[in-house]
Amino acid sequence: MDFDAIVADVQSRWELYASIPFIAALIGYVTKRVAIEMMFQPVEFVGVRPFLGWQGVLPANAVRMATIATETLTKNLVDPKEIFARLDPEQIAKEIEGPLLEAVDEVTREIMEQYQPQLWEMLPTGAQRMLLTRVQAQAPAAIAKIMKQFSDNIEDVFDIKHMVITNLVRDKALLNRLIRDISRPEMTFIARSGIYFGFALGIVQLMVWTVTHEPLVMPIFGFLIGWITDWLALKMIFLPREPQKFLGVFTWQGVFQKRRNEVASDYGDMIAAEIITVPNIVEAVLTGPKSDRLFQLIQREVQRTIDSQAGIIKPFVVAAVGTKRFQQLKATVTEKAMERLPTTVHHAEEYAVGALDVRNTVVERMRRLNRMEFEQLLRPAFRQDEWKLIAVGAVIGGLVGEMQVLLMLH
Repeated sequence: MDFDAIVADVQSRWELYASIPFIAALIGYVTKRVAIEMMFQPVEFVGVRPFLGWQGVLPANAVRMATIATETLTKNLVDPKEIFARLDPEQIAKEIEGPLLEAVDEVTREIMEQYQPQLWEMLPTGAQRMLLTRVQAQAPAAIAKIMKQFSDNIEDVFDIKHMVITNLVRDKALLNRLIRDISRPEMTFIARSGIYFGFALGIVQLMVWTVTHEPLVMPIFGFLIGWITDWLALKMIFLPREPQKFLGVFTWQGVFQKRRNEVASDYGDMIAAEIITVPNIVEAVLTGPKSDRLFQLIQREVQRTIDSQAGIIKPFVVAAVGTKRFQQLKATVTEKAMERLPTTVHHAEEYAVGALDVRNTVVERMRRLNRMEFEQLLRPAFRQDEWKLIAVGAVIGGLVGEMQVLLMLH
């Protein structure tokens, strides 16, 4: 096509030519939005397994992502021994004293009525009250002692890695929020960058099409726009790690690195509010892989308290129920105490949250991380499967480019 013919064609259909960069910008934006949503949605697999369908990249890799997040958290940000050392055992006992004494009263009566109701009923009210009072009197001290042993042996009774991984894998929506909430500005940058990169490439696409009118130009450029803009946007989130000047004109630093303080604050808020929480800790301690050791610790202290405080009525109880049954009684007391532990400890939650100070600990430690360590908070969410997101963007771009061909030629 000669120059005059090109000019005439452009003049006759200038609206279509003018639309090319804008459609390219739209391709850039749409492919980014699709890529972002495909990272997080759907939370569960939709389709026919194993290949015909899709699950969000993060939920599909929940175990791997949770493990990476936990490694970063436990290696660089939170030391369980350090934060649990901040709890004052006596203050914990004081915080739960009311519900603790009530629980001791209920458990003691329930157990005695279960194992030897006739003996319990035969005991004078004063003897019953004396037993209850003596056990109650020692309960706070026993709790304080248990808390002290718990803090001193935290690694033996509490597995923080298991707790974090379990909660993130069980609640994939929480894993999504952990990444999405702290990276929301980065996601916005990815989407908007598609517009600018797409428009720039669209101008090149316009020039090539104008000269060649080659039908393959549109889908090829659409494919490249989807691919290149996705790739550039992902790279520009993290790189360069330090501010650098380009072309001697403008300075750029990875968007995520630039928001270091803000990210630290958001991450600390989420960790303290949804992951390392008192209810989650209690659940992990009671049901986690090391829960048997806590049970043994509590059993030892409860039985010691019963033995030391049963006083003058212990011989009567042993005689009435037998030595073996008396040991079973003490074991049952321990089980009942464990059952009531989550409810009882709840009353100390406000104090524990303030004392553990997880949020400020995480924020402070995050700000000390070097650039590479800091990048690992978010980068693993993209690295392994980012090629899928880029490829999807390229395919969408190619399909839109093919539609452009049909529009331009007809």
